Amino acid sequence: MDAIPSFGVTALAIEQALHQHLSPSALEVIDESHLHAGHAGAASGRHFRVRIHSERFTGLPRIARHRLVYDAVAELIPLGIHALAIEFLTL
Repeated sequence: MDAIPSFGVTALAIEQALHQHLSPSALEVIDESHLHAGHAGAASGRHFRVRIHSERFTGLPRIARHRLVYDAVAELIPLGIHALAIEFLTL
């Protein structure tokens, strides 16, 4: 199996940024980089999945919710986020 390159961004850093900006009532950040070892994008960053619920999303269309999440982690993207899959939870 191919080695996964090390990058400066971690699931914990993403969690902290999302908590700070969106005050989620439910949040899970999963590093899925191991599932993409050998993939061309694996050389340029890590793959993460975010499962999140926040009152800030109430009444917003999907694209606006995505923008809020990306805005919250914007400073982390250049540190090594190649892919960010976002799942919006309903509680």
